[in-house]
Amino acid sequence: MLSKKHLMPPLLVLVCLLYAVLVNPLASRVVGVSVLPLIFAAIFVIQLLGFSYAWWARTERFYDLIGSLTFISAVLLALMLNPAPSTYSYVMAALVVIWALRLGIFLFVRIADVGEDRRFRKIKQSFWHFLLVWTLQGVWVSLTSSAALVAILSPDVGPIAGVAGLGVLVWLGGFTLEVVADKQKSNFRNDPKNAGQFIRHGVWAACRHPNYLGEIMLWTGVFLAALPVMQSWQFATVLSPLFVVILLTRISGIPTLAHRGVSQWGEDPAYQAYLRDTPVLIPRLFVQRRVSKN
Repeated sequence: MLSKKHLMPPLLVLVCLLYAVLVNPLASRVVGVSVLPLIFAAIFVIQLLGFSYAWWARTERFYDLIGSLTFISAVLLALMLNPAPSTYSYVMAALVVIWALRLGIFLFVRIADVGEDRRFRKIKQSFWHFLLVWTLQGVWVSLTSSAALVAILSPDVGPIAGVAGLGVLVWLGGFTLEVVADKQKSNFRNDPKNAGQFIRHGVWAACRHPNYLGEIMLWTGVFLAALPVMQSWQFATVLSPLFVVILLTRISGIPTLAHRGVSQWGEDPAYQAYLRDTPVLIPRLFVQRRVSKN
């Protein structure tokens, strides 16, 4: 008898394909078939192939790298299936490719240094749980890239100034913040004198998760840059940045790290002060200085 764990992967794929049908640009068809569902299907095929090897080898080493490569494959496929891609289409594709290349290489190098991703210690022992996380990666790629893919596939480039220009600037700000945050944290971890400590300087002094703030900003920028070509149901691709926000603040990002931080440094007065005085995600515009009473 099929249980929830057996049904969840195909149900997630089906929901994503229906979403792709809903937001697909009307003119984007190949031999009468909507293009965006084909791209989404390719995204999940790549995850299935990645899972097949990962399950056989019992490894998660290539999980994040394949996720990033799937983003790149999706936008390149969109460019190929657009019979007349515009400069605008190439710009939108570049926003995704640059981000995916940088993040994929960064995460792959990090896991190569560490040797194991703690998230997968138990998961990779269960066929269905392991398959589910690969399916969820397909959901992540599909929903997050949806606004960019709609823009790339759109036959009407619309105005490329105004809100689209603002979107590119927001993307640039978010990308820069994410790169700086990751670099500062990597340098901190690589310094032996910081062993067992937590980072609280640089952009990490402004908020506890500046890398996640950068991630949210850049995908918000992608959505804004895609707005000029959107029509009707395509505005539902606002789910792209919203999904990133939900994922990072409610599911796998901040909650996981918060639990890990409390378990590791929860009794440290310096860490308690960091939690008390430092915003989780949005930096304070004005910092109130604490005045000590004599």
